[in-house]
Amino acid sequence: MTIVEKILNRINRPDLLQVLSDELTPSELNSLLLEVFNRQTGRLTPAELLQHYQKNRFVKPADTDFLALRELETKLLQLFETFQFKPIELSPVAPLGSCSVVATADQQKILSALRGTEVLADATNALALHVSDLKKSGQWKPVFATDQLRFSTIQRHVRTPKVAIAGHTQHFKIGCLVSSGRDTGSFQFERESLAEHLAVVTAVLRDALRMDTLRFKLIQRSDDGRLLEQVKDHLLQLRPDLVIETETTPDRENRYYKGLQYKVLVTVRGQDYEIGDGGFVDWTQQLLQNKKERFLITGLGVELLFRLVS
Repeated sequence: MTIVEKILNRINRPDLLQVLSDELTPSELNSLLLEVFNRQTGRLTPAELLQHYQKNRFVKPADTDFLALRELETKLLQLFETFQFKPIELSPVAPLGSCSVVATADQQKILSALRGTEVLADATNALALHVSDLKKSGQWKPVFATDQLRFSTIQRHVRTPKVAIAGHTQHFKIGCLVSSGRDTGSFQFERESLAEHLAVVTAVLRDALRMDTLRFKLIQRSDDGRLLEQVKDHLLQLRPDLVIETETTPDRENRYYKGLQYKVLVTVRGQDYEIGDGGFVDWTQQLLQNKKERFLITGLGVELLFRLVS
């Protein structure tokens, strides 16, 4: 029996969950929960508030040098902009379902909130919504079929699964790059956008931070291996200096990425780290209901990177 079932049985209201989720509109449910929390906080004393702070794993500050981390963030954002990835500061909250509706994330891993929102758990999902809104509303009008929208951000993310690593918290900084375009045939978007993302990552890790052990792993995420081969050939023609590995039979299934995933790997003081991850996703296809949409995402572990270079 689940925790929810035990609660419903204890209060003798086995139908309550169905009533709240199926018979109330989102606005009605929000009003009801706002009143519940208003009553709960009305009974809360300052001493109890401190106790909650001491026990709540989501609210503690990060164990990092704030100013030094901010300096690194500024340096990275300036590099991102050099490669035409426009820096954007996102809201700390996103629409409820931003991750679970279009991707494979479980909503229970997200810190859901009131007023139809959730605490931001993945900036690339929020950027997909922003891009889709720009396109849907006509605010972005491409001149050529191959034109792309490029955005970057560094955002503190919050996720609910417990973190067991000393010094790490439930919230952490991730640097994100996204490219949005259209399918023009022959994997043109895929080849060009991935080359741009890898160029940015190389400029950050190898050129700026002197991580000479940088390497990339391309992982096939479909039965058709043509995408991986064409992308790899294109990358090596443009950048023969890159170290690129391939994996055509991954040992774990992945429904998150479509066609191709890639990982960013470095070795620091003899230990290997996966410092970044990215690939092609179908989120803008779903949001805009258009199979021609293409979207590439990259995430860099900025807080982990800071710890490695400090």
